[in-house]
Amino acid sequence: MTLAPETTDLKVQLQLDEGWFTVCDLSLLLPGRGVAALLPDGRQVALFRDRGGELYAVDNRDPFGGAAVLSRGLTGTHQGRPFVASPLLKQRFDLLDGRCLDDETVRIATYEVRTAV
Repeated sequence: MTLAPETTDLKVQLQLDEGWFTVCDLSLLLPGRGVAALLPDGRQVALFRDRGGELYAVDNRDPFGGAAVLSRGLTGTHQGRPFVASPLLKQRFDLLDGRCLDDETVRIATYEVRTAV
């Protein structure tokens, strides 16, 4: 099934130390697929949208492999919480708080995300 793009002018924004930063149009985030974006300080963020419309943003860098690939990971849920599984070594990261579900000593950054006109 192909999903038609939305016809809204909503933008996805992330909360950074300097304030809200516009990343992309909401229509670019398809449910179940990640998108990578470059932040002003050179870091990369992975953005996800679930089938219910919730938005998530985490660091794109896989802390185990070192590559910026989390936006290409598979998404799912574990005990009712959304996660992304790295395409490298398959570790799962909670999209709400960034903790690794497979190694409790590892965590990635998460970002507050919203939509705005």
